[in-house]
Amino acid sequence: MTGAGVRADRAAESRVGFLVRARELGILLALAALVAVTAVANPRFLSAQSVQDLLLGAAIMLVLAVGQTVVVITRNIDLSVGSVLGLAAFAVGSLLRAAPGTPVLVAVLAGLAFGAGCGLVNGALVRFGKVPALVVTLGTLYVYRGVGYFWAGGQQINADKLPSAFLGFGTATVLGVPVLVLIGLAVLVVAGVVLRDYRCGRELYAMGSSPEAARLAGIPVGRRTLAAFVVSGALAGLAGVLFAARFGTVDASAGTGYELNVVAAVVVGGVAVFGGSGTVWGAALGALLLTTIGAALPVLGVSQFWQQAVVGALILVAIGTDRVVAARIAASLRRRESHAI
Repeated sequence: MTGAGVRADRAAESRVGFLVRARELGILLALAALVAVTAVANPRFLSAQSVQDLLLGAAIMLVLAVGQTVVVITRNIDLSVGSVLGLAAFAVGSLLRAAPGTPVLVAVLAGLAFGAGCGLVNGALVRFGKVPALVVTLGTLYVYRGVGYFWAGGQQINADKLPSAFLGFGTATVLGVPVLVLIGLAVLVVAGVVLRDYRCGRELYAMGSSPEAARLAGIPVGRRTLAAFVVSGALAGLAGVLFAARFGTVDASAGTGYELNVVAAVVVGGVAVFGGSGTVWGAALGALLLTTIGAALPVLGVSQFWQQAVVGALILVAIGTDRVVAARIAASLRRRESHAI
């Protein structure tokens, strides 16, 4: 490769890196602008209680978004996370109602295990049934929701039926930061480190970039796909526990509509819908942005229909940005190959 070719290649890679960084910076700027405008319109938006409620909502969305990211980077999708959240929340609530002395840690582990079981079903159908993840998880979205309605039988679990220790877990803070938020941050850090620094994480990106090439490289694509869905399900189960702890009242409709917001958060955060790129950090920013939009627009007097339109517009902009980045990367690779000849 000539010196000019090396310089051209590095310049192209620099531009691609700039686009990726600008994506996350753009989310931060949009978030800051939204908060500033809303605070001017209603100063109570930045009150301690409002900020705490916003962070608690973002923590649940963050946990779901991390699990969704793990699946999407493998070139799959999990539309059942909202239903798994609701089912796990009701299951844990039922456990605590029947056995009030159950430790909080046991309840958390039960939610993780319950969600992982649902994720295992999704992953097995995708891997062994050779059915597209979109079709499988769209089906299990309704199956899990139906199971929840059948189980609940029209009833709900109220806060007075749950142990005080569990309800205290939902409101506890450490140095003023809610424990649920700290749990969400812990999930984010662990997932970010694994995806960036560990072989199993890098293999997920390789699968998303090119499943056939990943197979030829010896990556166990089937097992990694199964594991990705189990992780997504487990984190949806954990989100169900956080949901029950925060709200105290759980019924069969818990988590309804969450799946679309989670997918939007992941896509807006820079995780490519075609797999192979994106980070949990970007997904976390997307989750925080969408949660803030949901809290800010009613304060600004914007109707719910426009809220949905804003989310849809953000998804379209994110997909357009993904195409620009993909085109730049493809052009960079073509230049590299031409200079190498």
